[in-house]
Amino acid sequence: MTRLLIGLLVGATISSVPFAWLVYRFATGRDLRRDGSGNPGSTNVHRAIGPAWGTLALGLDAAKGALAVWAAGRLAGVQGGMGAAVGSVVGHVYTPWLSGRGGKGVAPASGAFAVLAPLATSAAFAIFGITVAVTRWVSLGSVVAAVALPIAIVVLGPGGESAIAAAVVGVVIAWRHRANFARMRAGVEPRARWGVTRRGSQRR
Repeated sequence: MTRLLIGLLVGATISSVPFAWLVYRFATGRDLRRDGSGNPGSTNVHRAIGPAWGTLALGLDAAKGALAVWAAGRLAGVQGGMGAAVGSVVGHVYTPWLSGRGGKGVAPASGAFAVLAPLATSAAFAIFGITVAVTRWVSLGSVVAAVALPIAIVVLGPGGESAIAAAVVGVVIAWRHRANFARMRAGVEPRARWGVTRRGSQRR
């Protein structure tokens, strides 16, 4: 239990850095929470100012999840790494640097589980890509991949407590996307576009 708590703390601390918000601030001088969808995550950066900046934000947010698992694993072993995977998502979603209003947790989760369960995470990435290609809803792809990840971990390894950690993360990610589900039902959820949208045009 102590090792798990150490991992949670390490993950939450490292992942609390709001890279997507910082990237957008650097690029535009504006607050990402006031533009686009209002969500301080890499998808909103992509929609607001284009794929290059969005990819940079995504990479940094994923990297902090991976770093959290690696660092916690060095400090507290395998249990520490699993705790860090959960902590990295919680720290990202409820970052104190943005008054508890962070992103939706997908990017740090992808980095964290790429370290913990690389094969299963690759399968989840494939599911994400297929879902987005078919529906053009990034939010739906994110949730479907998050739900599929613990199943993939059971099937492809390493199973056990890693699958439990992935299931907890999946619940957090699904909860953070509840407004997206409401917009899907209403037919107003934005679909993916492979270009730059006008800043602030997709406020939601």
